[in-house]
Amino acid sequence: MAYRVVWSLKALEDVDAIAAYISRDSTSYGAALVQKILDSISKLSEFPMSGHLVPEFGEETIREVSAYSYRIIYRIQNDTVTIAAVIHGKKLLEQWD
Repeated sequence: MAYRVVWSLKALEDVDAIAAYISRDSTSYGAALVQKILDSISKLSEFPMSGHLVPEFGEETIREVSAYSYRIIYRIQNDTVTIAAVIHGKKLLEQWD
């Protein structure tokens, strides 16, 4: 069964902010990072459980994959994978409802 992958507004804003920040020094690296993020989530429609459990939550349905030093946090609900946030690996993750 293929899952539908959707992006939360927060996750889109996260990627946009990260790309803008990195692009100030290197537009090619900013674009490469965005592509790496997209590549990292490309398998989630077929293999949503392939990511690691997020230690801050400890819930089976909240997982993460990585792209360089960034954590891509997602939630699995029914037949949908929602990309919830993209954060730097050193940043603490706040819980959400």
